[in-house]
Amino acid sequence: MSLTRDFARLVLFVGHGANVVNNPHASALHCGACGGYSGEVNARLLASLLNDAEVRGGLSRNGIEIPDDTHFVAALHDTTTDDVTLYLDDHPSAAHRGDLEQARLWLTSAGKIARTERALRLPRAASDASLPKRGRDWSETRPEWALAGCQAFIAAPRRRTAGKSLGGRAFLHDYDWKQDKSFSVLELILTAPVVVASWISLQYYGSTVAPDVFGGGNKLLHNVTGGIGVVEGNGGLLRVGLPWQSVHDGERYAHDPLRLSVCIEAPREAMSEILGRHADVRALFDNGWLHLFALDEAGRMAWRYAGDLQWSAIGNLDAPAASQRLKVSV
Repeated sequence: MSLTRDFARLVLFVGHGANVVNNPHASALHCGACGGYSGEVNARLLASLLNDAEVRGGLSRNGIEIPDDTHFVAALHDTTTDDVTLYLDDHPSAAHRGDLEQARLWLTSAGKIARTERALRLPRAASDASLPKRGRDWSETRPEWALAGCQAFIAAPRRRTAGKSLGGRAFLHDYDWKQDKSFSVLELILTAPVVVASWISLQYYGSTVAPDVFGGGNKLLHNVTGGIGVVEGNGGLLRVGLPWQSVHDGERYAHDPLRLSVCIEAPREAMSEILGRHADVRALFDNGWLHLFALDEAGRMAWRYAGDLQWSAIGNLDAPAASQRLKVSV
């Protein structure tokens, strides 16, 4: 996370999950990286580790100094209601009571804004106040849109995207390659979060462009079978992918079936070396299932991965200068 200095007095680790009923596909609303479970377990474990004096001592010996007054708190963001639950009893701290109250106010305000934005997209959501009820309504086929609309993955310093509206369509990672001397964090990003994002993106892609083959069918007709899947109606094969109601609002698509654009601010040489060591990840880009872009030091999309460990300059692809290629032997 590139969180190695300038620690605040209060640091929140927020997992996410969804609170819905009568939904066999509820796992699609939870965390993809957590295997379809909510993410508070990971958040609570990490907060516990970083509040531990021995762990902090080990980090200090490795050059990461966490101030004595920094307190880590785990939380869960319910993406159906946009409420955030703070797990204060895990590590109570009377000294941070004021910081926690301020955080509660910020989270309450942010939740109202998020619900208002989401209500504009959800059918029959008259206002932000109606959203919490959707997850408890057994007849509601669209309690939320989950990750419908995802189209980009960005790993760059947070200042590149801070203050900009990305429409809820981008996976954001705060990453500073200048702190990543061995590029081990970059390798982790390309081989873990990027792969998970590809699963999510391609699940939505397939469920939209070929719903009969890769989709889950009509949610109104689902029957859970054997506790492992659903059939549509009273028979047939188990359906894969997402229900039609997860990608379509009844009149138009809620998801644009685009191949995910992975935008990373890091040297192209480093990314090429990593792709050369991980054939399965490289295949996602070489075969066009994902697009890879390198950002320059101004945060602009400057280079596009062209396959076979080569890159093309953006903005002048047809000009002779665009024939500049970078190929790294690995």
